Amino acid sequence: MNLILEQMKNREELFWMNNTFESVNTGFDNLDIGYDDILDAEARLQRFKPLIAKAFPETSKSEGIIESELINIHRTMQLMQTKEKNYYPGKYFLKADSHLPVSGSVKARGGIYEVLFHAEDLAIKNNLLSYDDDYSIMLNDVFKDFFSKYKIAVGSTGNLGLSIGIMSAALNFDVTVHMSADAKQWKKDLLRSKGVTVKEYDDDYSVAVKEGRKQAENDSRTHFVDDENSKILFLGYATAALRLEKQLQESSITVDRYNPLIVYLPCGVGGAPGGITFGLKKVFGDNVYIFFAEPIESPCMFLGVLTGKHENISVKDIGLTNKTEADGLAVGRPSGFVGKAIGHLITGFYTLEDRNLYPYLKDVFIADHINIEPSAAISLAGPRILFKNNFFEQFNSNPYKATHIVWATGGNMVPKSEFKKWMES
Repeated sequence: MNLILEQMKNREELFWMNNTFESVNTGFDNLDIGYDDILDAEARLQRFKPLIAKAFPETSKSEGIIESELINIHRTMQLMQTKEKNYYPGKYFLKADSHLPVSGSVKARGGIYEVLFHAEDLAIKNNLLSYDDDYSIMLNDVFKDFFSKYKIAVGSTGNLGLSIGIMSAALNFDVTVHMSADAKQWKKDLLRSKGVTVKEYDDDYSVAVKEGRKQAENDSRTHFVDDENSKILFLGYATAALRLEKQLQESSITVDRYNPLIVYLPCGVGGAPGGITFGLKKVFGDNVYIFFAEPIESPCMFLGVLTGKHENISVKDIGLTNKTEADGLAVGRPSGFVGKAIGHLITGFYTLEDRNLYPYLKDVFIADHINIEPSAAISLAGPRILFKNNFFEQFNSNPYKATHIVWATGGNMVPKSEFKKWMES
């Protein structure tokens, strides 16, 4: 550990096989949520389909289901292999949460789900709704007047704020997004255009979360979306595994002991990748291998799991700045809940310098015409790093039978002018 920690302090790009890793046979012993809770979350999202379809016409084709494509990226991999003068056997897909409807990032899963959970809970408790109703009635004036009396608050570096703000505004909640200094201006502008109150701070993510939490503590009608500790968010993210299982089956992809699934997840505070990991492990067990990817200046989950200190250590404690162009990953202190819940189910971690994000962003756009943001591009480095570090030899596994999924966490809502700058970097 000491060597890895020193290398982390020195801002070296790292790959670390998690020495706390456990089989799923024992890995869920410390959790009070399970597979049935994921199914319950999926059922709730099904109930909200009519509302989503009506409020967001872009979801009409999917009948109100907010889901992303699983895209074959063999052209991107061919380009990367040519440039890197290497060969990466196996099947390669991109999970395009970068293009999720409504808010264009992975946060559309957990963030929107928590707002819907809260809305349903309030409506049921106040005898305005029954589970058998057409949930689109929650868009009428009676409900809008009711929800306007309640507030929602969240602290964010950007993408979670978008999902919470857009969904809350659609239901007419009084919503405030506390934005850290890392948040991009276009995200603040978009939220304000939806009628969301945006409060800006000249400090990092943890301060924005602290201020959001403070708002809720002083007002019983305010619901705080706690990115660090919310099990509701966590379960919203976990439903991705059920959807992915179906997509793999539709693509005739087998996942078993001899045909492993390898998933690369960008990580900020840990909520989204943590929830997805929980779901994937519940669905695929020990046949899925999961790697978290973080910037060299913000490897908070890596640091928390490595030291076992979780939320009790920050990247600033070891001299790192928590400054990165991957704004969605600019988090200095990890979620203690997530680290303790699934840290031992993560196969490994890797880190990347900011300047090495842009080549991957460009490759996937040139080869497969998919636009993602730097925070998402970090996942595309995973295959190269695994092969460089002889992962398959260590696990005595056949690389030709593996299926790799790089998780694209955001990008579709980025203004063209911003994306153009990245392509010219």
